[in-house]
Amino acid sequence: MEKYKQAGLPIKERVQDLLSRMTLREKVGQLNQRMYGWDAYKMENGELRITDAFKDEVEAYGGMGALYGLFRSDPWSGVDYSNGITAEKSAAAANQIQRYVIEHSRLGIPVLLTEECPHGHQALDGTMLPVNLGAGSTWNPELLEEAYGRVAAEIRSRGAHIGLVSALDILHDPRWGRSEECYSEDPYLAAAFTTAAVRGMQGTDAEKLDGPDRIAVVLKHLCAQGAGQGGRNAGPAEIGERELREIHLPAARAGAAAGAAGFMAAYNEIDGVPCHANDKLLTGMLREEWGFDGIVMADGQAVDRLLALTGSHEGAGALALTSGVDLSLWDKAFTTLEEAAARGLVSEADIDRAVVRVLTLKFRLGLFDRPYADEQRPLDIVGSDRMRRLNLQVARESVVLLKNEDELLPLRADKQRRIAVIGPNADRLYNQLGDYTSVQRKGRGTTVLEGIRQAAPSGVQVVYALGCGIRDTSDAGFAAAVELAAGADAAVLVLGGSSARQFGGDFDGNGEAVISEGSPSDMDCGEGVDLADLRPGGLQLRLAEAVAATGTPVVAVMIQGRPLELTELEPLADALLCAWYPGMEGGLAVGEILFGQVNPSGRLPVSLPRSAAQLPVYYNQKAAHRLRNYIDMPSAPLYPFGYGLSYTRFAYSELTLSQTSVSAAELAAGSTVQVSVKVKNTGAVRGAETVQLYIRALESGITRRVAELKGFRKVSLLPGEEQIVVLELGHDELAVWNRSMAFAAEPCRVEVKVGGSVTGTLSAELSVVRSFTI
Repeated sequence: MEKYKQAGLPIKERVQDLLSRMTLREKVGQLNQRMYGWDAYKMENGELRITDAFKDEVEAYGGMGALYGLFRSDPWSGVDYSNGITAEKSAAAANQIQRYVIEHSRLGIPVLLTEECPHGHQALDGTMLPVNLGAGSTWNPELLEEAYGRVAAEIRSRGAHIGLVSALDILHDPRWGRSEECYSEDPYLAAAFTTAAVRGMQGTDAEKLDGPDRIAVVLKHLCAQGAGQGGRNAGPAEIGERELREIHLPAARAGAAAGAAGFMAAYNEIDGVPCHANDKLLTGMLREEWGFDGIVMADGQAVDRLLALTGSHEGAGALALTSGVDLSLWDKAFTTLEEAAARGLVSEADIDRAVVRVLTLKFRLGLFDRPYADEQRPLDIVGSDRMRRLNLQVARESVVLLKNEDELLPLRADKQRRIAVIGPNADRLYNQLGDYTSVQRKGRGTTVLEGIRQAAPSGVQVVYALGCGIRDTSDAGFAAAVELAAGADAAVLVLGGSSARQFGGDFDGNGEAVISEGSPSDMDCGEGVDLADLRPGGLQLRLAEAVAATGTPVVAVMIQGRPLELTELEPLADALLCAWYPGMEGGLAVGEILFGQVNPSGRLPVSLPRSAAQLPVYYNQKAAHRLRNYIDMPSAPLYPFGYGLSYTRFAYSELTLSQTSVSAAELAAGSTVQVSVKVKNTGAVRGAETVQLYIRALESGITRRVAELKGFRKVSLLPGEEQIVVLELGHDELAVWNRSMAFAAEPCRVEVKVGGSVTGTLSAELSVVRSFTI
């Protein structure tokens, strides 16, 4: 038996044996992910038929490296329940595809099946979690790690192997349509959730990807897409190496340290160099500096965009390959690598290096030894009760209470017996799911209106009116909405935005939506949907004014995918909730919070601006002296980073440091400073508080940020209960990229601040010295 077929041999030995048997054409085939998965099959009378296009692709390259989106369902792919692959049939479908590739290729190399899972599996029957901004609002990476583990189990049970996970983008400009895919504006918080995603999906032993509940994670996007000029998707990032390292790379570095199997390069450019051609980033930093040895995948059609630099597909493919890209996505350039080698643009050794990485991942996933999925397993895994409970808990913890004047919330049956639910996001499930969302089975998921009705105590009447749309300019529904509000004890306005794509809409070749001015679509967020004006769209503010004018107490619930400008809405609402896109169970979570069955514990992972004219408004800006106000408006956000209210109150006291001075040498050797604070629940109900640790460093040789998050912990306290919370500052928290661009602890004076948000903190001082003298 050939060595590569012998399960007992080391993976490296098996890979080298297989590589030695491959032709150049077969090697190039392993680096290509050219097909859309939905073009690989047709459903005929409920049975899957492999298309001629798929067979031709396998024949052309003696196999197939990877197939993207076999299970993808959405308006772009055109896949729904009439023509797509349900959970019940998914493992059998994957096996049929896999069997064809193995049996119709000379060497029988299995194909990687790649799936989108930015916030759950984008497939028929796949679970949709809250989007990343919601996940970040939980400040609970442990909860998300568990949820991501169940998502991985769903995907692997269906026979797929790779999950494309949005995790690395930092939200610096909320005009960007992909804001919802960011965990935070802060690199420390984003890094914590990136680690959670990798550990949840791959497990804690990064080498063992062959388990039935594990998939390989490809983190995207590398990097700095959240810093695109003007908030435009894929816009150039005008940043230098220091900001790149301080802000945009920590999440990627954390993902690599957690064992991520791969990274996806970003569409943007940094300082004039497209990421797909940035050898300093993809090879120098990622591989040589961090020691990463997995795969780098191209983003969709991105390698072909390098024609602007090279003038030919062969040149574009060679440039991306030699810069560090290993696996294509829907482009032509990587299909020409054989010709590029013949022209001397790339060496076969360069091709071999990438092939080794792709084959190694296939061996790590166990595909050569167990290529087929258990066809009964999806019935036990996909959409399980355990997954639903987890999803609901993530949604509960993702909701942020921003305002609660005169303690209007929670609503009470003895005071609010008739509740009017009004607004464009009250009863539209897709509007609370976000972009990269699959077609949903009828009856699955809970809208906000449905959640309020489920959570409402006996005797409470809930009535509903649409009022208006997200973007349209018709006020035909105003009269009915105002009439309901006037006759109610409370009005719940459910407003915000939508990333819901429409069948029949326009899409670019890479899948991003094309929404033109005047389009009837309500979509105002998502990939390709960037905004200049961050105020709620259409007539939503006018609707809020009309409802507030009735004198009925108003609760505003914002279902949104980006930080919208709430300056005009906030005075109209007695209570204000930010629910981002809370996912399939988000409606019930909102209902439970409104009626006090759940105490809100979400905290903002981003700053909420007063106006788009303020941008940037992220909290960790640099200021050599101080952040100056504008003449016509404060520079401070409407709501700060880390902010969130509860139905109880928390008091902080007794902030202490284990030592007030530490040397750089001690930090480099592993010493830490313990930061202790007492937190007490001074209210009448149980609640969860997120204790946040910030530093402000001065006199370190470079300008520093006005505040930097360096630790946090979420604690649950009973009424009157107090707890000592201990957080640590070590080398990684206190080191900086110094003037020589080395990451090191430098002598400086550090203000240590602890509290419930970036404002209103207790403080103590710590000195970092070069060395102690005797």
